[in-house]
Amino acid sequence: MRGKRVAFVVVDGGVRTCVGARGNGCAVRAVVSGRSVGAQCEECARLERAHSVAADTVADDPRPYHVYLAWFGSGMVKVGITAVERGEARLLEQGAVVFSWLGRGPLMAARRSEELLRTALGVPDRIAYDAKRAVRSALPEAVVRAGEVEALHTKAVGLGGWPEALERMPFVAVDHAGVFGLEGLPPAVGAVSELVAGGVVTGELVAAAGPDLHLAGERGVVVLDTRLMKGWEVSAAGQGETAGAVTVPVRRFGGLQDWLF
Repeated sequence: MRGKRVAFVVVDGGVRTCVGARGNGCAVRAVVSGRSVGAQCEECARLERAHSVAADTVADDPRPYHVYLAWFGSGMVKVGITAVERGEARLLEQGAVVFSWLGRGPLMAARRSEELLRTALGVPDRIAYDAKRAVRSALPEAVVRAGEVEALHTKAVGLGGWPEALERMPFVAVDHAGVFGLEGLPPAVGAVSELVAGGVVTGELVAAAGPDLHLAGERGVVVLDTRLMKGWEVSAAGQGETAGAVTVPVRRFGGLQDWLF
């Protein structure tokens, strides 16, 4: 909940272990890199990809799929697909500020339409999280956000070559800026690059978009990608911990170096 204090300590002397794959623990409890957002060893990551729609390794899923356009900032729109039964969950997970459905149909038809948009309109299927984080505090007004998505939606549904099995859907903008707490969000100075044993992360939660928590502390707002927490043993920071302190490596926006915040 925004306005609440987030405060935890990574257990001193601990190591980050693989979280396993598809609900099963890692057989060897492998140690994994602190910078990996997947928190999986090579073998578990391979098993995960082998059953992943996102990795295009599943072709016989009978469920219907949505094709969507997701907007993260001016000039940053991606195309993607998600199972109809998941509703908006995939868009919330990615931190999409605005989105609209484009179509609905079988998996392979959705895949072909996704490729059509990438090829014909140059719309990517991925946008880097650092790019998303850098613009969240400087978003244009809601009408402008929706307008950018609508313009691309109009181009997309007007293309020839759409799979016949895919039902095209009208433009309806769904805006998550209020849900994420992005209105009036202060600019972030950097993002946590990894957690380390004994490290402390504290701050006031001012926004939460996708896996990212924007935490306000004594030196500004730092973004914590909560996926970096997977595989670590953490505990609540006590009242004696410095309020707003971050004692793990932070990557400053606009630079490549890490520093202890």
